[in-house]
Amino acid sequence: MSLPLHFRIQKLNQKLARVAHTMAPTFVALVFAGISSGVAHAQGTMDFSGATTLMTTFKTFAIYAGAVICFGGLIFAGIRMMSGRFQDAIPGLFGALFGAAVLGWGAGWIGSLTGQTMQ
Repeated sequence: MSLPLHFRIQKLNQKLARVAHTMAPTFVALVFAGISSGVAHAQGTMDFSGATTLMTTFKTFAIYAGAVICFGGLIFAGIRMMSGRFQDAIPGLFGALFGAAVLGWGAGWIGSLTGQTMQ
């Protein structure tokens, strides 16, 4: 017994959808491969003049963020120590140590990415 026409069309649509779903990644990869091979011959130049300004902004942010984290950790630890809860002050001291690491190493690492000197 043969299936009605609308069921056969529905099955055909499902098979076509499955084939399209399977072949789509391959098609996209081939398109990108074709585009990249055409672009490889273009050999343009890139302008990095804004990179130093951007990295200076990141370095300044690291300095300020490290100082705020360090200062906040010291205040947190100081309040806990003044109330006599020395064990509760330990996380604040580690926070201050982390802030100092961000302040020193973070800013130095960001500055080294563009050859900036620390002042």
